[in-house]
Amino acid sequence: MTAEFGTLPGKTSGLYETDFYAWTQEQAKFLREGTWKHLDVENLAEEIESLGRQERQELRNRLGVLLGHLLKWEFQSTHRSKSWFATIREQRRRVLKILDENPSLKPYLPEAIQDAYEDGIDLVIRETPLTDRDLPQSCPYPSDQILDRTFLPGQTLETNPM
Repeated sequence: MTAEFGTLPGKTSGLYETDFYAWTQEQAKFLREGTWKHLDVENLAEEIESLGRQERQELRNRLGVLLGHLLKWEFQSTHRSKSWFATIREQRRRVLKILDENPSLKPYLPEAIQDAYEDGIDLVIRETPLTDRDLPQSCPYPSDQILDRTFLPGQTLETNPM
């Protein structure tokens, strides 16, 4: 390793614990140079796995917000707003982008929807007078409807007054 990073060849850098940003720059440099023996393989593998988990989490988060707003749209139809409509559109677009950029997440979609549905219910309970008893126990929307840009519970975007 170079003196610039203060490490010795063949030794794992202490930077991972003390200066994560410097560690990332050092590891990127080693990868680009092809100096494999200097790589902090264990921590690199852990960080790469963490990036994959973050993509799954991002998908669940977006689905949770989307499902919550679809539920509000359906079960509080007299309170529909442009804000809910925009949130549904935005979250749907972001979910589709995540799936487009990470096609290997598509098989995970049913599980992600199931996990995210609980978060969607929590969002509805937090933001409306509705309770658990007012909402379906499992997600009432199939994945094709959740991802369909024209689907809104009880109507389609074409008939939407917003």
